Amino acid sequence: MGSTRSTTALVVDTQGPTRVEMTAQWFVDALRVVPGAVRTPDGVRSMWWPLPAASDRELIRALLVDGTEAAHRGVAEQLTVAVDELMRVRLAGRTVLAKKPAKNSIAEQWLASLTAASPFLPASLPEAKVDAFVDSIEGWVRSGCVTATRTRVVLRFEEPSLETDDSNTTWTVRVLMQDVEEASLIVEAAQVWEGSAPLPASAVADLLTGLGRVAQLAPELRPLLDEAAPSLLAVSPDVVLGVIRDRSVSLTEAGIGLQLPGWWSARQRVRLRAKATSKRSTGGQGKSGGAGFGFDDLVSFTWEAALGGRRLTKAELASLTKSAAAKAGLVHVRGEWVEIDPAELAAIANAVGQTGLASAADLLRTSMGLPGLALPAGIGDAETPEVIASGWLGDLLDDALHATIEPIDNPPGFEGVLRAYQSRGVGWLAFLGRLGLGACLADDMGLGKTAQLIATLLADSIDAPTLVVCPVSVLGNWQRELERFAPTLRVKVHHGPDRLRAGDQPFAERASADVVLTSYAIVARDTQLLAEVPWGRLVLDEAQQVKNAGTAQSKAIRALGASRRIALTGTPVENRLSELWSLMHVLNPGLLGTRTDFTRRFATPIESNQDQEAVALLKRITGPFILRRLKSDRSIITDLPDKIEQTEHCAMTKEQASVYKAIVDDLLEQADASDGMARRGLVLAGISKLKQVCNHPAHFARDGSSLAGRSGKLNRIEELLDEIVAAGDKVLCFTQFAEWGELLAAHFTRRYGRAPLWLHGGTRKNKRDDMVEAFGQADGPPIFVLSIKAGGTGLNLTAASHVIHLDRWWNPAVEDQATDRAYRIGQQRTVLVHKLVTMGTIEERIDAMISSKRALAASVVGTGEEWISELSTDELRDVISLRDASLIGVD
Repeated sequence: MGSTRSTTALVVDTQGPTRVEMTAQWFVDALRVVPGAVRTPDGVRSMWWPLPAASDRELIRALLVDGTEAAHRGVAEQLTVAVDELMRVRLAGRTVLAKKPAKNSIAEQWLASLTAASPFLPASLPEAKVDAFVDSIEGWVRSGCVTATRTRVVLRFEEPSLETDDSNTTWTVRVLMQDVEEASLIVEAAQVWEGSAPLPASAVADLLTGLGRVAQLAPELRPLLDEAAPSLLAVSPDVVLGVIRDRSVSLTEAGIGLQLPGWWSARQRVRLRAKATSKRSTGGQGKSGGAGFGFDDLVSFTWEAALGGRRLTKAELASLTKSAAAKAGLVHVRGEWVEIDPAELAAIANAVGQTGLASAADLLRTSMGLPGLALPAGIGDAETPEVIASGWLGDLLDDALHATIEPIDNPPGFEGVLRAYQSRGVGWLAFLGRLGLGACLADDMGLGKTAQLIATLLADSIDAPTLVVCPVSVLGNWQRELERFAPTLRVKVHHGPDRLRAGDQPFAERASADVVLTSYAIVARDTQLLAEVPWGRLVLDEAQQVKNAGTAQSKAIRALGASRRIALTGTPVENRLSELWSLMHVLNPGLLGTRTDFTRRFATPIESNQDQEAVALLKRITGPFILRRLKSDRSIITDLPDKIEQTEHCAMTKEQASVYKAIVDDLLEQADASDGMARRGLVLAGISKLKQVCNHPAHFARDGSSLAGRSGKLNRIEELLDEIVAAGDKVLCFTQFAEWGELLAAHFTRRYGRAPLWLHGGTRKNKRDDMVEAFGQADGPPIFVLSIKAGGTGLNLTAASHVIHLDRWWNPAVEDQATDRAYRIGQQRTVLVHKLVTMGTIEERIDAMISSKRALAASVVGTGEEWISELSTDELRDVISLRDASLIGVD
């Protein structure tokens, strides 16, 4: 870093980050940089230099193409330029000038140039003074810079062996020397002075230089230089505390090693502790309106003093207070050294024994190191009290909630068999529900979140109704799953044009049901009406719908009162951590503080700096309220069948319903006026049109119009694919219509930024083989769209763990063959099969026939849909007419 350094002859590669630039980024991120000044042909300029330690030797050596001196110089210059550019970008816009530039000293103008657009000092400055300043800067940089020496000084702090609590006992600072390249080789400084150490001859010079840095950076240890051959120094506990606490960073950065007592990294402090009794002062009724515990409930607590997790007795506290009054520093207590602050200890002593009331949320946040409890007088905001509790709050604080839960196997009234992990989920949901605490069941797709929720309704029965809020696309699915698993529950749908309106007879009276189903869009529209009902349980399916706290539907959801709150989602966090805050704000208001607090404490440190301590703390806070199981978990996979088939019931949009009804009316009129083969052909053509409308109006119209937002089935397809792609899984999408596959392939390309594979009858064999190979590769396209005729047989596509039947063939054998492209020998994962059916249409009618009489249907509809053409007009009307207006989607 001498004055001859040049920065004008280098051209940095701008075709993407080079290894030098990535290394420079590492130095900048680690703040291993130092400001300097350098003379150039264009004048004196400020310069940010990398500040490598001896341990960085391999990092820099890896940049060298060869070992020549020219290569060393070239890498040094490239690294310096890159570091300087990165630092200037990071500091852009900042200034240190307090007055007009002309009136600033050379030093101040140099500081300003470190962040200014022009790095050069003004040419008008006195040359002699500038030269002297540059020399002083170089001397300063060299004095604090870590040079690549072979050995370094290490200071070992040795505590006395005590049998009594005596804070005046002397400590020892022992000087050692360490071989940098062979870190395990550490010897006494005395051996270096004697010349008997197995270290290079330069060790003596390195020792002298290191001791000089120690004296400069830690004045408390200057007495070391009073000895002819420094090796030991006796110091008081207060000196030890001052050096370790206040000087350790500077010493370490200057290349001085420190060996501290083993307890220092986990050192104990006397802390204030709140002992909560879990006694409720609200008469067992929180704001949630239920009989369980809630985060808004008040809990009584008592302040006490603790050290290392143990309560301090009055005698111990008095003894410590007396010692601290004499002198601050390290005090020996219970066989270990404790840092004491007299003022802080006096404030703790004054607070001990005082009682108070706080919300459960405040106690929980305080236990996690977040702002919560109001602190007694004299206790600084930086000192976070400990919290201990018994009962339900104690379980939460100890992160032992899951361990206290008993599984619930097949509750009375449940028509089905729960698997082991599902029984645990039901027990968990019921347990948190009885406490009045919100729960997020975040099981992976296909693990049966709906079944677990329905079982919970039966296991944790309450007098008030349950409101289930879900996307329109799964309203029908909820109806049928409730009918299947809990036929005794009374279910009503609040949706569609015939739903209750504001001003009607009170909703609570007319909607007498155990479960009310509605959509997010309707909640946003009918907030006032729905808020009139004292819901016993609020269930949010596909709860990522409330990930944005500022949307109308999120605000509407928060306006609903319920004593139990449950969220179902496979993706509690999709893009940003603010989504988790929004979800938790619905489930357990106040748990994560305000959004501003959450952003400062968690979102920014985690998303910007990958702060692992913040990650661990956030998991600890939210862990008791989120249950997440994955298909990849072996303990879960053993509970799963090899193939899970589920029918996805999709609502129509208004546009779809209008087009569908027009086709039905026209078809029935023409069918009634024709007979024989003409009627048969007419009906089959009409059925095909109806199925196209069920897919999408644009599929039927063939007008090239946009697809987004116009089809309930497409909405559900997108929801499924979003989760599948986000999870890194692969999927097969089968359709009987080539034109629909063509439209979807283009739509998926725009939505996911990558073209799916699209196999149809016109695909050549070699292209077909290439597609199969590409799909099987780990980095291959995740979505494979196939014509069921062209791709339903003869392919091995076990890379897929999902199969979606976009439109139904109505022949179970054909669908099974298509599914077997993924579910076959070689498949290592559970295959999830999604069969899409548009509610209230011909698709639903035929699906019901196949489901109820599968064996019979296999023979009756084995040739496709031709049997429908033989129905009478009345029978045909019953099969194809649009049903149940409440299931039409809200556009």
